[in-house]
Amino acid sequence: MNFDPRITPVRPDLAAKRLEGKVTAARFAEGEEHEVIDAQAPLRERPSPDAPLMTEALLGERVTVYEFDQEGWAWGQLAGDGYVGWLPANALMPPRDAPTHKVVALRTLAFPGPSIKLPPVAMPPLGSRVAMSREQDRFAVSAVGFIPLGHLAPLAQREKDFVAVAERFLGVPYLWGGKTNLGLDCSGLVQVALGACGIPCPRDSDMQQNAFGTTIDIAQARRGDLVFWKGHVAIVRDGANVIHANAHHMAVAVEPIATALARITAAGSHVTSVKRV
Repeated sequence: MNFDPRITPVRPDLAAKRLEGKVTAARFAEGEEHEVIDAQAPLRERPSPDAPLMTEALLGERVTVYEFDQEGWAWGQLAGDGYVGWLPANALMPPRDAPTHKVVALRTLAFPGPSIKLPPVAMPPLGSRVAMSREQDRFAVSAVGFIPLGHLAPLAQREKDFVAVAERFLGVPYLWGGKTNLGLDCSGLVQVALGACGIPCPRDSDMQQNAFGTTIDIAQARRGDLVFWKGHVAIVRDGANVIHANAHHMAVAVEPIATALARITAAGSHVTSVKRV
């Protein structure tokens, strides 16, 4: 069986029960659903704080956990995009009430009571999910705290322009594996922006290139098209510019398409495709 290890819960010693008979592993586990209770939780390649960051799980996201180790780590698979890796066990708990709302601000604050003068207890980023039990004094009351109502929207609400969502991240630092306004990478920017519009999106740029739309010529590119080159994806902002999180600027930046193409050509790379979502 050919599988992508990034999105397949299998190791030599352990795999998901549903893969039994398809992969080889010493044992198989059903897995148990958990909920992310931190504002954002790192999903790492190995159970170590200095292991590479593969992606991040956001508040309210569901995770199927197949193993808790004795060092405080959980090995599991994210429900949203299927990514597999190690998360801090203390960032998880058994599921609470189903989410009703999502964070639509780049980042919000959760307070221990209905007052902005209280010290915040959490800072959930865009895309986080919460279960609102009631409203009180212009706050949504949730298990994580009191969140300003203006920073939330019902789960079913969708942004209309994912490029406009991406533009809100201008200047945010580049962070490999990141997907919040504290830092994010090229494919994280695309995933978060499309997700805000209700469009499911894989995590990595090669997955996105394979998943999305119609291939077009770059001369026909318009706002919202995705430009791919090796290991990278950029969003067409208009006929002359792209917006992308990139290591050249170490930030989310707007760059002329011609400048970006000249730079990647000089580095020995080239555009592999342009896709219309």
